[in-house]
Amino acid sequence: MSDPRLPDLHLSGVVLPEGEHRDLWVRDGRITFEPVPGAETVGRGGWLLPGLVDAHCHVGIGRGGVFVEDLAGLRGQALAERAAGVLALRDCGSPVDTRALDDEPDLPRIVRAGRHIARTRRYLPRLGVELEPGDLVAEVRVQARRGDGWVKLVGDWIDRGVGDLAPEWPADVLAAAMAAAHEEGARVTAHTFGTDALPDLIRAGIDCIEHGTGLTEDLLAEMAARGTAVVPTLVNVENFPGFAEAGEKRFPTYASTMRRLYAGAGAVVRAAYEAGVPVFAGTDAGGGIEHGRIADEVRALCQAGIPAEAALAGASWAAREWLGLRGIEEGAPADVVVYDTDPRADLGTLTRPVLTVLRGRVV
Repeated sequence: MSDPRLPDLHLSGVVLPEGEHRDLWVRDGRITFEPVPGAETVGRGGWLLPGLVDAHCHVGIGRGGVFVEDLAGLRGQALAERAAGVLALRDCGSPVDTRALDDEPDLPRIVRAGRHIARTRRYLPRLGVELEPGDLVAEVRVQARRGDGWVKLVGDWIDRGVGDLAPEWPADVLAAAMAAAHEEGARVTAHTFGTDALPDLIRAGIDCIEHGTGLTEDLLAEMAARGTAVVPTLVNVENFPGFAEAGEKRFPTYASTMRRLYAGAGAVVRAAYEAGVPVFAGTDAGGGIEHGRIADEVRALCQAGIPAEAALAGASWAAREWLGLRGIEEGAPADVVVYDTDPRADLGTLTRPVLTVLRGRVV
């Protein structure tokens, strides 16, 4: 039986990534290529893109690191993403319970990673669960059960004793933690800025690296062989000079490291793509980055040297597949964004969606 709350819809246009002009219909919130009599035509012409993905964000964290716990504030963040064509979010760690948003049919889907797991006094205060290595495996299991198939580790952070970025976890503990997460059916990702934490994380079997500004050619080759992804968050990397300036007086070595990593960030992204590492678009929205900036991130990936269509894939169909979400295909939930020009030819088009269908509704 049809859901009376969901209208039957009809759209036509160039469907990406295939690039073929097609008609599609939406019935009971799902896509079909079989005609649906009486469906309302809501879009004719244009380019139809599987709903965009912000693969690294933090719903529930506002400007300045303030926690947003009221439903209206959480909705506001999700709606800012939706206005940018983002219909799915990978929340890479939040101290705020955002499950109430799952009951809102007009908001993007959220794939959660639970809370950040960090070493004691080695991360932003109050943001993550802080503990010592002996407790990591147990906490990974806890967060795996709280999330939606992801766990988030803090792989490196400033060590005040050495005055620079340093790894947070011993190699043997990381290996046990990865095994525990995988036993729980979860994948693991980690925040890293520098290089030193990366070899142990990658060899332990981590599934994704966030930021990854310290990646080297050898590490990228190993990631490619293992299928390990990277989410570079280049719009947040733009803050590195500010981080360096803020830490200059107390930690000059750290400041120098951050400036060096900033200078090489684009080359790292280009090398990752050329090595065959899966690269996905994430903004790190929440805290220092406003929600709704996915178009800026896609453009930044392209400016770093990734072809426009590959950068777009990393924010749409490829990212959706990576997260277990479907694209524009028979029987898939209808999450479609329509543009009036081809976004592969002009990534600026991503800032101007003309029609958004989310869960089978025009929003």
